[in-house]
Amino acid sequence: MSRAARLLSATVLALNVSYPNVALAQQQPVVVELYTSQGCSSCPPADAMFSELKDREDVIAIALHVDYWDYIGWKDEFGNPAHAERQRAYAAKAGRRSIYTPEMVVNGQTDIVGAKPMVLSKAIAQHGAQKPLTELNAERSGNKLRIQAATPVGETGMMDVHVLRLIPSQKTKITRGENRGETYEYTNIAHSWQVAGTWDGKSALDLSLAVGGDDPVVVLLQEAGAGKIIAAARLD
Repeated sequence: MSRAARLLSATVLALNVSYPNVALAQQQPVVVELYTSQGCSSCPPADAMFSELKDREDVIAIALHVDYWDYIGWKDEFGNPAHAERQRAYAAKAGRRSIYTPEMVVNGQTDIVGAKPMVLSKAIAQHGAQKPLTELNAERSGNKLRIQAATPVGETGMMDVHVLRLIPSQKTKITRGENRGETYEYTNIAHSWQVAGTWDGKSALDLSLAVGGDDPVVVLLQEAGAGKIIAAARLD
């Protein structure tokens, strides 16, 4: 058992509190965001490749469906303009003028166009090999979510604390647009995304908020302004 896990266990025992869902970031999960759309004919291969990540313990896979292809004839039921805004923020950070689907963004830093399994595998390995800057843990007890993180090692900017939910899997039959007549299964679909707080990293983070429902919860610590993802955790 790692030192972080021993410390967490000791804390829970000392408080005599049971937290059935606990996620620790010392496992260094790599965050893969897929920007996709049900109205995009180029997206199904990327959706299928992305679905292969859902059971990996070293990856937190998040599908963000965008709405800017809805005009073609099919309205993506999971599309959200906020997802496109997040994608635009990444593009602006990288000096790009356009956004596109499918695109994968790894740990907020590496963007991959289309379905390229070897390129994605290499990016996941590279980011996974990096030394963690902080230890993050997320605990859920009933409708209460508690997020804690140690002061980062090294320099970081102001960080946003993102909290979102995932729909693990859902099939959709598409009747209009470029993919009409097809039925696809989508995985790890993001919804209810919020910025729960900001953190300057100068002292330990301890944040609590209410969450409801049974969908998995994801917590991201990310440098503000579409920066790199410092740590992440998922609670199923």
